[in-house]
Amino acid sequence: MTTIILAVCATLSTFKGGAFSTRSVMSQTQASDQWAFYQSKSIKGYLYEMQKEKLELEFKADNGRMPLTLAADYGQKIETYTNKIAKYEEEKTAIQKDAKRFEKIRDDAQKHSQAFGLAVIFLQIAILLSSVAALMKKKYVWLIGSAVGVVGIAYFINGFFLYF
Repeated sequence: MTTIILAVCATLSTFKGGAFSTRSVMSQTQASDQWAFYQSKSIKGYLYEMQKEKLELEFKADNGRMPLTLAADYGQKIETYTNKIAKYEEEKTAIQKDAKRFEKIRDDAQKHSQAFGLAVIFLQIAILLSSVAALMKKKYVWLIGSAVGVVGIAYFINGFFLYF
């Protein structure tokens, strides 16, 4: 009976560990996508900053010699670029927040997956010892297997709640 209980716990540990492992990989992918999106916004913002600085330098170099309509166009373009730069900075903040949220999910899933992985190791050893004890009819081997099984079950429970 001990072997059956240990086998069920090992199977569930494997299943839950795999699910958390998948969640970890998916969250890492989503975080990477967000960071790539963040970089693209940074590059676009930087391009607008460079263009804005170029226009400002041209405008200053002219020393008031350019026609008023052209000066107004320069001013309008500089203001448009300033607004776009501010917009990209706001978007980058939101994207960064999402990326960090996905990284937190990934880290949490990795902790759960690790606990379930350790549970599987201990439960497999316990199943082995329990089976050997049944074949050899040695109670002390069964007791050792049961003790290892308790450790495995503790890690199995920890996989859900992360007590330690």
